[in-house]
Amino acid sequence: MRSIWKGAISFGLVTIPVKLYSATEQRDVAFHQVHRTDGGRIKYKRVCQVDGEEVPYADIAKGFELPSGEMVVLTDEDFKDLPLTTSRRIDVLQFTPVEQVDPIYFNKSYYLEPDGLGAKPYVLLRDALEGSGQVAVVKVALRSREALATLRVRDGVFVLETMLWPDEVREADFPFREEDIEVRPQELKMASSLIESMQADFDPAEYKDAYREALQAVIDAKAEGREVVQPEMPAEEPAATDLLAALRASVEAAKKSRAEGAGKASTGTAAKTGTRTAAKKTTTAKKPAARKAPRRKSA
Repeated sequence: MRSIWKGAISFGLVTIPVKLYSATEQRDVAFHQVHRTDGGRIKYKRVCQVDGEEVPYADIAKGFELPSGEMVVLTDEDFKDLPLTTSRRIDVLQFTPVEQVDPIYFNKSYYLEPDGLGAKPYVLLRDALEGSGQVAVVKVALRSREALATLRVRDGVFVLETMLWPDEVREADFPFREEDIEVRPQELKMASSLIESMQADFDPAEYKDAYREALQAVIDAKAEGREVVQPEMPAEEPAATDLLAALRASVEAAKKSRAEGAGKASTGTAAKTGTRTAAKKTTTAKKPAARKAPRRKSA
């Protein structure tokens, strides 16, 4: 990985030099717009809609459109006096229990690595924060924008999670919230039973992006000149009309699936145990006694 920013965590009077790395990457299949007949890349020109002339990049400024349709043009001089810090600091503001931070505020994750002589204070703050069960609420300026963020520990490394501002989170204003919808006790009990039957430890490695893999297979097949095989789509289940019956059927299906998985596991274990037992019996079986040679009679 290559660091994309250098700065320091400012914790009271302690300064911890760090390097910042993107902790995630989008694994998507990238496409270009091309000419269908010859595959040539499509290029775009920056053309002014007023005079129709192509505009060089040096003559392009930022513009904010007013509700009236008029445009406010901002230059580099207009941005100079704005209160955006350039100190390259991650300022610790407070420490907060992690459950008080709604995950909807999280925006992007970064790793922080100690830089230079920052290893010892880094490890000190890391261990103290991890032992507290809290996260540090910080403020940082990245890519010409100030953001709130949290510092937490993952696999022995600080993770900086930039956050959205409160006014960037939309209200869930939906009409059904005001409706008086009755849920029967039997339905609630069956839904709780379904949740209970599907409980499992989360392992992200169990899941994969099936669409991306199938798309990559199509691309590989076309590149190699092979025939592209259309995968069969599973038949859609008809929509259930009875909510309680659908929940009951879901519970039974979940139990059956779990029982089948447990059965396969126990069968495999039994087979291995049987093999080991048979091998042990073969090893410990007594060998047949060797025949004694007949004695010769003395002359």
